[in-house]
Amino acid sequence: MLGAAERAEVGPTGAQLHRYSKKPFYPDVFSNDMDQSGVLLWVKAEPFIVGALPIPPPSKFSLHYLKKIATYVRTRATERAYPRLSWSTWRHIACGKLQLTKDIAWLYFEIFDSLSMKSPEERLEWSEVLSNCVSEDEIEKQRNQLSVDTLQFLLFLYIQQLNKVSLRTSLIGEEWPSARNRPQSPDLSEKSNCHNKNWNDYSHQAFVCDHLSDLLELLLDPEQLSASFHSTHSSLVSREAVVALSFLIEGTVSGARKIYPLHELAMWQPLHADSGFSKISKTFSVYKLESWLRARLTGNPFGTSACLKSGKKLAWAHQVEGTTKRARVACNTPAAPRTHRLVVMSQVCRQTLAKSSDTLAGAHVRIHRCNESFIYLLSPLRSVTIEKCRNSIFVLGPVETALHLHSCDSVKVIAVCHRLSVSSTASCTFHILTPVRPLILSGNQSVTFAPFHTHYPMLEDHMARAGLATVPNYWDNPMVICRESSDSHVFQLLPPSEFYVFIIPFEMEGDTTEIPGGLPPAYQKALSQREQKIQVWQKTVKEAHLTKDQRKQFQVLVENKFYEWLVNTGHRQQLDSLVPPAGGSKQAAG
Repeated sequence: MLGAAERAEVGPTGAQLHRYSKKPFYPDVFSNDMDQSGVLLWVKAEPFIVGALPIPPPSKFSLHYLKKIATYVRTRATERAYPRLSWSTWRHIACGKLQLTKDIAWLYFEIFDSLSMKSPEERLEWSEVLSNCVSEDEIEKQRNQLSVDTLQFLLFLYIQQLNKVSLRTSLIGEEWPSARNRPQSPDLSEKSNCHNKNWNDYSHQAFVCDHLSDLLELLLDPEQLSASFHSTHSSLVSREAVVALSFLIEGTVSGARKIYPLHELAMWQPLHADSGFSKISKTFSVYKLESWLRARLTGNPFGTSACLKSGKKLAWAHQVEGTTKRARVACNTPAAPRTHRLVVMSQVCRQTLAKSSDTLAGAHVRIHRCNESFIYLLSPLRSVTIEKCRNSIFVLGPVETALHLHSCDSVKVIAVCHRLSVSSTASCTFHILTPVRPLILSGNQSVTFAPFHTHYPMLEDHMARAGLATVPNYWDNPMVICRESSDSHVFQLLPPSEFYVFIIPFEMEGDTTEIPGGLPPAYQKALSQREQKIQVWQKTVKEAHLTKDQRKQFQVLVENKFYEWLVNTGHRQQLDSLVPPAGGSKQAAG
């Protein structure tokens, strides 16, 4: 973990983390006589948290087929295959050679593209381009202009193996022990090991260490491989390949106040002998490079485990006391650079929590085992994972990348997000605005989709910071993946007759005064008809010319019926939880 002195100026910008130039920048702290043991490397969390789709990967994402792709793209450099891979070329490979559907091919291509450090303005421009398309052919024409880094994309496809179903794991319950002594991952409940590999930084490190030879072989030029497509002791790794490996690995130097991508550390002059870099050939010895990586890889100082062990307890601007004894809420924002922020919440029960602050902005958020609670996170977020929660409502600020729910029951989520995916949920409702199709993974029952139906004063500003627009909006067009025989009616669209707007009950500054993008006509019509009924009712009451005593009696009757409705629907708890404690604040900011 970085010390207090290093926390003040941690990390370059996201663009710098992934930038590569022929004259790499080396920090002033890199002195030639520095002890080389001061170099620390770790596996980055975001490619796994956001990039690894939480389902078993297609069978043809195996190393065997990915090596074939690696060879193929290098022979098609003039056809936009290498060093950058175009959508059209990937579609040809995925559909023609891997036998994937076009939708699945685009899904993986788009997920990887969403990981790139694009500015919000670039993301908004892309949304505008798509919103102006009037046909699928026009959309495809625009997609054909996109390209991604080829070698990094191959690594991205390979790490999908993180969630591969293992027969031995299914039989014995855990992986066979390896020669390496791995530390145990602390679960949020402190009772059992964490099974969400996407958030388990020990799983990330173990995956990369276990498959490091495969990852390097995948990046080798074909002529560096033996006849059996394996590396040899004399194989050389190109500088571009190590740059690509920076997609997964980064590090720092003792005494430095910044984080550097792997390739900048590997090409630092005093480390050439250890990393195997040759200034003459501009290549690395694969044998030395692998040995150096294994020797220097350590735990992620900004991972979930470090956050839980030494993270700061998050303060809430609005918190009503409930069952707080077991609740755990921690963040690493005081120590972590902006691109590494984590917030972890667990076992919040029968509470209303609200926060809108820079502490949350750009953070990866994990919400775990929360029951009968109302949680408002009104800041732009990088990603959100909600697991094993029940009977709760989550109102989220714009989610820049992925919003994923797993093993939740009777949960309502209200959010603008880049992508929504759900697995093993039951009776959950999603009021969303999203530019890509929601993903319905395996094990879901009674999923309901509805239009986004709320606003808060800073919402449009937060959407702009996250690069999310109001169009296109695919809230009502989910894609079912891992279809099971019994899930023909796994989802439904909320009937307009059951639709109501949601009011966020906090005072904030800002300019947003209505639901961004408005409502679909059928839902707006339902609201208008309900408003007309209210007006008719009010008119009827007024024309009844009730006496003063009759009005009081009538008022008591209405209030009793309303109270009965609150109790029966569970809304009473929600209203009661909004009453701040003595000296508390109604504001969500803080």
